[in-house]
Parts: sequence; C-alpha cells; structure tokens
Amino acid sequence: MPDSATPGASATGDGLARRRRRRWLRGGGLGAAVLLLAAGGAGWVLYARLSDNITPDEAAARELARYDEERPTALVSGAQNILLIGTDTRAGSDNGKYGRDSGTERSDTTILLHLAADRRSATAVSLPRDLMVRVPACPRAGGGQSDPSFAMFNTAFQVGGSACTIRTVEELTGIRVDHHMVVDFSGFQQMVDAVDGVPVCVREPIDDKAAKLKLPAGRITLDGEQALGYVRARKTLGDGSDTDRMDRQQRFLGALVEKVRSDGVLLNPVKLYPVLDAATSALTTDPELASLRGLYRLVRGVRDIPTEHVRFLTAPREAYVYDSDRDQLVQPEAGELFARLRADRPVEVADTSPDTGGKSPGDNAGNSPSDTPTYRGSTAAAHTCE
Repeated sequence: MPDSATPGASATGDGLARRRRRRWLRGGGLGAAVLLLAAGGAGWVLYARLSDNITPDEAAARELARYDEERPTALVSGAQNILLIGTDTRAGSDNGKYGRDSGTERSDTTILLHLAADRRSATAVSLPRDLMVRVPACPRAGGGQSDPSFAMFNTAFQVGGSACTIRTVEELTGIRVDHHMVVDFSGFQQMVDAVDGVPVCVREPIDDKAAKLKLPAGRITLDGEQALGYVRARKTLGDGSDTDRMDRQQRFLGALVEKVRSDGVLLNPVKLYPVLDAATSALTTDPELASLRGLYRLVRGVRDIPTEHVRFLTAPREAYVYDSDRDQLVQPEAGELFARLRADRPVEVADTSPDTGGKSPGDNAGNSPSDTPTYRGSTAAAHTCE
C-alpha cells in the first residue's frame, strides 16, 4: 500500500480488494484442517493458499506503532480484545450493487469482542455508528492529516481507515485492541452462503425495497443476500432505530454461531476447505492474524465456550442531548461496562425493555461491588424463534 494511503484497511483502498467470500472460523475443525493441510505435498499448497487469502493490514500496524505509548495498557494477561469492522463500501463489482460509490464509506457495523483470559466466556459489544465521540487526528487517504473532531463514530473509518477507528475505540473505552478484522458487504454475504444460510424467525412479513428484502413471516433460512438485507434494514423492521438494528444483528450473529457449531462442516475436511477458503478470502486483519495458523491460535482457546456464555450487547446509549438523531453513552453504566471488560470481569445480559437505557431495571441500585451487572442483550444460545 502506498505511504500516502489511509493507514489501515479502508472502504476504498487495497485493504479490502483481495478479500472475497464466506464465513467465520471455529473450533477443533480448524485445528484439524491446519494439521491436515500442513502435512506435505498438495496439502501444503492448500494450506499456503488459505494463508495467502488473508490481507494483512500492514498500514494500520505501522500507524498504531507510532502511537503505542499513548494506547491503553492491557491489564489482564491472556484476555483478548478483537475489533470487528463491517464497512459500507460500494467500491468493487461485488459491492457496487448495494449503491453508488460516493467516496464517503464508513464503518457500518463495529463490534468489540472480548475473550476472557480463561476462555470460558466471550462478550461482543456493539458500538453505535451514530455515537458522538472524539475522533483523533488521523492521516487521510489522499494525504495530509485530519484535525481532531467531535463527530459520529463511523466517520473515523472514513477519515483514517481501521487505524483511526481502533484509536477512537481505545480512547472511548480505555480498552487495548489486540487484533482487528475488516469485512465488507460482499464478504459478509459470502460468509453466510458458505454455511448454507442461517435460520432466523421473521415475526411479520418483510417488504423493504431499500434493503432489497422481501420475506414471509415464520422460520426461514436466510442466504447471504437476504442476510445482508436483514441485518442492515432499518425503515421497515422493528421501530426503525439503529438500536433495534443492532439487536437484530446480535441475534443473527448468535444464530450464526449456533449454525456453525451444529453443522457437520467442522468435522468434515471435504466440506471444511471451501468454507475456510471463503472465510480467509473475506478478511483483512492485523498482520499477526493474517495466516491460517495465526487465526487458529486465536480461536483454539474459545472452541469450548458454551453458547450461553457468548454474550451480545450494545454499549449503553441514549439520544444525544443536542441532536435526537445521534447517540451518546449512558453514564455511569457505559463506563462501568468498559471498566469490567478492561479488568476481565464478567457481565451478564438479559432481554430487557429498550427504554431502560441499555440496562435492566434496578441494575446496580444498592448493589455491592461484587455483584455482576446485567445489561440488555442476548446470548448465542437464545432461540431466534419462540
């Protein structure tokens, strides 16, 4: 990537150009694949191809290294924090059908995934794209440096790519980001297709022209194109809010985890290779993860986490005081959440009313410091259809 390029994967840069296709990596099946593919001859060729599929985000690594002294310090050895960034780029032939490339691509979905040091739980925190935050000065894609600003969270990716987004998250949360992964529209779609679709429950018929989504009510298995519309739609699903959309994204990810774990793909190398080929092609990651072995080192310790201990929640938010179409964090709840993740302390989730500010009624009221707070959210074990 040229030195003048945005430091880190960007919606229009080389960081996303080599990624294409399918799904997340999981568990023992990946370990078996690594061993099988690394064992001689043709197997080694396949292994090398999978590793070469992943785009290393070298520019982001260089930029983050420049600011290493300013970044948060990891407090708990063994705990890991991975930033998952889904972008709304329309660049490229596969993404162009989702709209015109206006040159203002932003992070459409951002999730901070915390893996506990003992690998007995995982917590995925959605960060609202309309959250008003301080975005630091970042190098621009076309050269020069942006000024620090107070703006919507998703502008950080537009201004300075993945490195700028990571620095914004770290300043917002005080949590050190150890790894990051970036995927675009086409990558997400093909991940879902790689596992032969994901089942969800559609409570009412959907006809959303903006999302190009038309579905009947009931239990339905979404293919990649449908899944993309389902997780991105706002106007005709739920109450039309971004909070409702993030809830839907979290439920979908939970269903995806369930599908991956229950699918025979992981134990069948013949089925597994195409899935791994698709998954690795869909990713831009930090250099440490940019190989099949690097990804395996990350996931091997989480394969046995019970689905009820894979938690999804949204950072406690409310309407921004100066603009109801924007968000701000609810304090002290958000600060407490980030502090607990920093210290690798547990949180719980429950399906509570949206009007509680992101927390269950009465949480922390008169609680002792040893009590585990409960946030509005769900687990990967939650059923999508009741």
